[in-house]
Amino acid sequence: MTLLAHAWILLPAVLLAGGLIGATGIGGVLLVPVLTRFGEVAAPQAIAAASLAFALPALVALRPLAREPALARRTVPLLAGALAGAAGGALLVQALPARVLLGGVTALVLFAGARGFVAQGRQAEPAPLLSAPVLAGLGLLVGIGSALTGTGGPVLLLPLLMLCRQRVDFAVIAAQAVQLPVALTSSAVHAAAHRLDWGLAAACGVLLLIGSLAGQRLAQGLDRQRLQRIVSGLLLIVGAWFLFLLFA
Repeated sequence: MTLLAHAWILLPAVLLAGGLIGATGIGGVLLVPVLTRFGEVAAPQAIAAASLAFALPALVALRPLAREPALARRTVPLLAGALAGAAGGALLVQALPARVLLGGVTALVLFAGARGFVAQGRQAEPAPLLSAPVLAGLGLLVGIGSALTGTGGPVLLLPLLMLCRQRVDFAVIAAQAVQLPVALTSSAVHAAAHRLDWGLAAACGVLLLIGSLAGQRLAQGLDRQRLQRIVSGLLLIVGAWFLFLLFA
């Protein structure tokens, strides 16, 4: 009943999160706070439902990947590394302090957002493409970090790729795609612990998918520099939010 009573704010909020995922790769961090604050869903169930729901907007990245085989080949080692990392992170989640890990994520996100604006001012050229082993290593780090902090893959991968001076359009697509292995691995852990509400996850996933499709269409009209400014700004906003959570 609580979810239905608050549908007027839950539906647009989840659609907005999906739109941000589709346009910039960032936005999934909104889902758990929306479910817990406005839907009054318990945090463990909200995290479990969000984990599976993120698998559907990850499918949005398959369209550009299908059109560009070279881009798809670059993304495969990244996804493989994330899959292995998420499995390992799920096993370590009880062993490491979440507050310290969130502090590290906050520093990374804030630094990458600020550096993105500086690079815009200097009109820095993208760096050469990363090799497959390096991409696999980044995916491994992202998978571990996502499982340990519950922040999702894009909010970790996007700043890492920006710090490596990769093209922002590739970074956004990769950030969308990395949600799939992280979501599947995390969902398996939550399902085994009987925390996963399949109906809630499916409803959130469909709304995120609809929003992601709309967000991707809107982002297609943006040039690369404008997209980088938007992504950098969102990273700073997310970093500021994480900073607030650390000291609240």
